[in-house]
Amino acid sequence: MKGLKNMLLEEQGRLEAIIAKVQNEKQNLPDGRLRVSVDKGYIRYYHCLDSERAEAYIRRDEMELAKGLAQKGYNEKVLKLAEKRREQICMILADYDDREIENCYYEEHMAKRRLIQPVESTWEERLENWLKGTYEGKPFLDDTKAIYTEKGERVRSKSEKILADYFYHHDIAYKYECPLILKGFGRIYPDFTFLSKKTGQEIYWEHDGMMDQADYARQAIRKIEAYEKNGIFPGERLILTFETEQTTLNSDLIAAQVERYL
Repeated sequence: MKGLKNMLLEEQGRLEAIIAKVQNEKQNLPDGRLRVSVDKGYIRYYHCLDSERAEAYIRRDEMELAKGLAQKGYNEKVLKLAEKRREQICMILADYDDREIENCYYEEHMAKRRLIQPVESTWEERLENWLKGTYEGKPFLDDTKAIYTEKGERVRSKSEKILADYFYHHDIAYKYECPLILKGFGRIYPDFTFLSKKTGQEIYWEHDGMMDQADYARQAIRKIEAYEKNGIFPGERLILTFETEQTTLNSDLIAAQVERYL
């Protein structure tokens, strides 16, 4: 499964946070356990102290004690389960790799690889086939300033050139202004489209460079909402960067976005 290791790491982090929270609460909870008795619809709570093998009826004005005992019992069950699942995840992570099946092919001698048909297409094959797909980008107007990337590709702004050159120098394959249909909005041309190695899905990068201009900002927001209505959310399959006259494109932010999503 693509990206399973990251999912397991996220779940491990969630479980560790739960374990830490439960263990931290433990010191503030009362000793003993809670027993509940229901007779003719009437609920009674009892405080049981295992050391004394005795129990005491909890009065209405002692309900904070009942709450603490109930919380303690619940927390103990959660702690036991969370620790069990964390141990299982650690065992899987110890020798798991998302590309382990694919790596079986690359571990073979080059001479053998020529004779082998992999059970699954390799990442290089999937990326190559994706890049082969032809498309018609958004046309340039005659009076538009010609800006070219180091790859020799024409783009619409200096900021797009900065982004494209960064991808080019870091060997990150992309499609520039590859058309995409968003239901309820129509055809758009995302600035950059990538194929995710982790998920196999396309990821889109939109750079909005004039967010201090009201009309431009309104249109940008409409487009972001259209992405979301089509199940493409920022932080998942949509990367967003912004600029104004006072705030320019930050190279550190580009690197951080690339590291996180690409």
